[in-house]
Amino acid sequence: MESILAVKQRFGIIGDDPKLNRAIEKSIQVANSDISVLVTGESGVGKENIPKIIHQYSHRKHSKYIAVNCGAIPDGTIDSELFGHEKGAFTGANNQRIGRFEQANGGTLFLDEIGDMPASAQTRLLRVLSESEFYRVGGHQTVKVDVRIIAATHQNLENLVNQGSFREDLFHRLNVIRVHVPPLSERRVDIPLLARHFLEQTAKELNDEPKRLSPEAEKFMTLLQWPGNVRQLENTCRWLHVMGSTRQILKSDFPPELFNDPVDLNDHDWEKSLKFWALAYLENQSSEPLLDIATPIFERIMIESALQKTNGRKQEAAKLLGWGRNTLTRKLQELDL
Repeated sequence: MESILAVKQRFGIIGDDPKLNRAIEKSIQVANSDISVLVTGESGVGKENIPKIIHQYSHRKHSKYIAVNCGAIPDGTIDSELFGHEKGAFTGANNQRIGRFEQANGGTLFLDEIGDMPASAQTRLLRVLSESEFYRVGGHQTVKVDVRIIAATHQNLENLVNQGSFREDLFHRLNVIRVHVPPLSERRVDIPLLARHFLEQTAKELNDEPKRLSPEAEKFMTLLQWPGNVRQLENTCRWLHVMGSTRQILKSDFPPELFNDPVDLNDHDWEKSLKFWALAYLENQSSEPLLDIATPIFERIMIESALQKTNGRKQEAAKLLGWGRNTLTRKLQELDL
């Protein structure tokens, strides 16, 4: 078996984060079985690399690898796209069409954004998974196939099942092995590596010299939340190469909208923001224990909020905080408030 580093180099994957490495290692481990795999992760994290790795390290590697984005196919044509159709099956069906399942026979079929698949196609997909056969649209003879299915989604399929928009039996068929690709916000150590790679890549495309990130700019990047993940980071690096005023990229060169993005405790999703802040602190600081920094900040914000709510009345503020008056007084002195 090749090393994780060799696999990443082979597929152009940038990053040293342990969670990313575990996802790659798991993909290699399940490759030689024909068990269905469900790849999960936010949009833009690079989920499409996982099925490619699985296919390449499987016994099917010399057969076809077919990828289909279920979310990009109109509902009315997805059955024909996946399963094909017979001549005359519907208006405009002037010839027989071979669908993706038949094209992938003997190989691997990657169904991206499986959560967007309409109910009719879900039913037909379940039959293929159960019986390895299907009918073309308008057909009367079964078509047998030997296909390994890998599905991916950025959605929570369990929630879709509970809402009734995704079949529970199909979910369990697909979710035999799950490989989760972490968001960029959980692999912040990789952000500078990816940024340098994308800046070099952009420079090559434009036949230009690559630009360098200043230490301040690099640190700023690691504090951003990157909701668009690797894809957003790549586009930002392209923007910085074109719009940066010098060979060195400064913090001031970043797009204006990103300055509202750094993690802080004032974000509406405070638990997520607090986690991001903690991760960013641990990756950028090491001299002082995390709780020694975070606990006073947290207590100060809670106390100030309670006092603001009560217009400075300490007895009422202490009650809101669940403390006695003496505890609040002591905390005010400790925190120099």
